[in-house]
Amino acid sequence: MSAPTRSAVLRDAVGLGLAVGLYGAAFGAAADAAGLDLWQAMTLSALMFTGASQFALVGVLGAGGSALAAVGSALLLGTRNTVYGVRLLPLLRPRGALRRLGTAHWVIDETTALSIAAPDRRLARLAFVAGGASIFVMWNVTTVIGALGAAALTGPALAALDAVVPAAFLALLWPRLRKGFPEHRVQQRVAIGGAVVALALTPFVPAGVQVIAAVVAVALAGAPRTKEAAA
Repeated sequence: MSAPTRSAVLRDAVGLGLAVGLYGAAFGAAADAAGLDLWQAMTLSALMFTGASQFALVGVLGAGGSALAAVGSALLLGTRNTVYGVRLLPLLRPRGALRRLGTAHWVIDETTALSIAAPDRRLARLAFVAGGASIFVMWNVTTVIGALGAAALTGPALAALDAVVPAAFLALLWPRLRKGFPEHRVQQRVAIGGAVVALALTPFVPAGVQVIAAVVAVALAGAPRTKEAAA
């Protein structure tokens, strides 16, 4: 593991964490608009720590839904983290109950993408820890800022925050679609298929469900070719 490679992985993980963590301000503002107080918003960010589920919960409450419906929506969107955990377990190999619990708490979209994109297992662990820590800290800090300054977070400020997460994911995804990445054609089919499925479902399903449904693109893309078949 070369020092430049390690530094690049660390830079990308922390950079993504800081960028995505800013989106916590939008959650803080949404929680305030839904009638939650500051401590409730802070508790959700610290203990739930999965953006889609948090937004689903406050969205249902803000629309006048019951607490049961809000929790159900949050749990539905949180199921994708279970799939991520299955993928990350053999890669990160956390040892001990406390370490497994801490690792599970940080299994989210961004930490999964960072870990899988890393070139080896040691760098995957570094990317997971650095990305998870930076996102967790920034998300919780900006939740407080968003909740306290909800009235000022409107218009262009919210639009800018909305662009942060998609832009960050595109930056992670793009290198995997280029020719230098192994099986880049399969990666391209998965990316395009997932985008088509998500866009097709967006008008008809609650926010975040289309992300779960887009996993079918993996099956539709077909299996990667073996070295013998490629030769």
